[in-house]
This record gives sequence, C-alpha cells and structure tokens, in this order.
Amino acid sequence: MTQSAPAADSSRPAAPDPWAATGAMFAGVVLLVDGILSIVKGIAGIASDEVYTRINNYTFKFDITAWGWIHLILGVILVLVGWGILKGAAWAWGVGIALAALNLIANFIWLPYQPVWAIISIALDTFVIWALCAHRAKPVI
Repeated sequence: MTQSAPAADSSRPAAPDPWAATGAMFAGVVLLVDGILSIVKGIAGIASDEVYTRINNYTFKFDITAWGWIHLILGVILVLVGWGILKGAAWAWGVGIALAALNLIANFIWLPYQPVWAIISIALDTFVIWALCAHRAKPVI
C-alpha cells in the first residue's frame, strides 16, 4: 500500500518572499530618501546654473533651472508616496511603482550632469519597483 502525497491546497495564497516583504518596507524608506535627494538636486539646480556642469556632448540638452524644478516637484511627491507606503496606504503602492519608474527615466536623462548620483538613483528606483511588484501581502492598485 503506497501513501500518496497530500494534495496542494491551491486556494491558499503562497507565502510571500521574505526578501520582497522586507524589501517593500525598505522601498518606502528608499522612496523617502530618494525624494529628499531629488529635492536637494532640485534646489541646487534652481539656485544656480553653475552648480551642475555637463560632461561631454550628450543627446539630451535641457535647461538646468527647469530640471531643478522637475526634480524638486518629483522629490516632494516621492517623499509623500514613501510615507504612504510606510503607513500601509494601498494607493501608495501603485503610485510608488509609477513614480519610481518616472524618477528612473528622469535620472537617466540627468546622467550628463551628475553621472554617479544619477546611477545610484537609478539603482534605487529599480529596487523600489522590484520590491513593490514582488510583495503580494498588501493590495496593489
């Protein structure tokens, strides 16, 4: 007589990945920090066009003051969304993914002005997108 293995209960949700669960909480903190860094970038760009200098001849050419305002506004919104994620607000998860993607694109275009800072922000945004998409314990809009 052979014993059969117990049937897997497909109605029970799979346990969340601990890396993703911890990463989702960390994503809220990263969004807060990335937002604060964007605010600092924005203030520096608005204050003086000489703060940032372009390196090489890059395809994208933008006014530094305009980019300063973009980073400032995006930074304030990132801080608010990061705070929402830490508070467990359902709306903040979907908005956090979208804003992290938008911030990733903005930092890619910002590469010729501050390459190291932009690459670090791109890496942080990539992690935030992964963490918020991978964690299933909270509802995502």
